[in-house]
Amino acid sequence: MPSFDIVSEANKVELKNAIEQTNKEVSNRFDFKGSDARVEQKELELTLYADDDFKLSQVKDVMLNKMAKRQVDVRLLDEKPKEKIGGDKVRQIINVKSGIKTELGKKIQRLIKDSKLKVTAAIQGETVRVTGAKRDDLQAVMALCKSEIDEVPLQFENFRD
Repeated sequence: MPSFDIVSEANKVELKNAIEQTNKEVSNRFDFKGSDARVEQKELELTLYADDDFKLSQVKDVMLNKMAKRQVDVRLLDEKPKEKIGGDKVRQIINVKSGIKTELGKKIQRLIKDSKLKVTAAIQGETVRVTGAKRDDLQAVMALCKSEIDEVPLQFENFRD
């Protein structure tokens, strides 16, 4: 029986490349000379450091531009509030969301059920598995999800006949 999985996750390689490009541009820019502005990455947690709030916002703008150029969707970013770390220095932690939360999974499941297509959707952890008898029905579900769900970017994986 044909099936596929609906997931929501960032391309980790492109994310890492965007962070490296951000750090390279920040280290080369004249307005950041002598400052301790940078972005550090630990798995799916990004930490932005800067000397003041203005420079922190500049670092974040550079990072968002680099992510956009590398097709890393910024809807996956979950920003925490800025915090002072001594003197004038500030940092901000940004978490990268991965997986479909239960509420969104239920919303996708309800959307598919209300569409009256002959498919079934089952939540499996942080993915939603869609199974149907016809390939065309599964492709209709993909189009429906792309048009209706806009809170997070969705990817469709493991398409099997």
